[in-house]
Amino acid sequence: MILDPAFLPKLERLSFIARRVRAGQVQGERRSSRRGVSTEFADYRDYARGDDLRRVDWNIYARLERPYVKLFEEEEDLAVHLLLDASASMDWGDKASGENKWLYARRLAAALGHIALTGGDRLTVTALHGPGLQAQFGPVRGRGHALRLFAWLEDLQATGTTDLDGALRSYALAGGRAGLAVLASDLFSPTGYTAGLTALAARGHEVVLMHILAPEETEPPLAGDMRLVDVETGEAQEVTIDSGVQSLYRRRLAAWQEEIRSACQTRSAHYVTLATHTPLEQAVLTHLRRSGVLK
Repeated sequence: MILDPAFLPKLERLSFIARRVRAGQVQGERRSSRRGVSTEFADYRDYARGDDLRRVDWNIYARLERPYVKLFEEEEDLAVHLLLDASASMDWGDKASGENKWLYARRLAAALGHIALTGGDRLTVTALHGPGLQAQFGPVRGRGHALRLFAWLEDLQATGTTDLDGALRSYALAGGRAGLAVLASDLFSPTGYTAGLTALAARGHEVVLMHILAPEETEPPLAGDMRLVDVETGEAQEVTIDSGVQSLYRRRLAAWQEEIRSACQTRSAHYVTLATHTPLEQAVLTHLRRSGVLK
């Protein structure tokens, strides 16, 4: 399975933080900022597959032999949109050690998807490829969809190039309900990414950008005369790498990440940098919580 089963109970204690909760089509388990601070009982509805069994009124079930779920006045669901950059540059890094970017991104998506499903949120997961969408899972709601999500993510492939600006604009215009949009990408897109982030924010999404890089990209173990090949385009470049070039690379990487951080701040988006040698549990339980994405 794409996630360690022992990790799942830890995920089920977490939930997403949204500064502007979006009203859903059905009531869920998220506190609404629109209806006050009480948790007063409102109504019942029929139990649906995937609903949290803790919300079933077992007294009514004992009398009527039919399950009903309790609803509360201030609770509503959040639309969670997980967006995965499915370009070939994401399929880089050692898979055996778990440091492959594409494997890491899919495991992150599995963890965040499980949090959304067990929290009663409305989940959509989309692979971005070319100028548009490669594949999509959902929208779904309820923990009963978790295993199907994991299987879908395991089969997902990363190939070719992704026009992040075009793909994100297409997604923003697709008309899905605004909510929390979480993008996992290495941001190696020749067309850029800022216009796409702007389109998501303009559509009403709260944006989280998870910038995923492999250790070889943050600290390249290279030296001497080399021929580097772009994994997406096949273009080659002859280079000579010495200590001066390595130092310049680190400075430019830091400047690039600062530029991304500034672009996210301008759009009120979260920016989280994740290197794939960071254990997944640490990334979710520590980094994403410290960044204000999860609680």
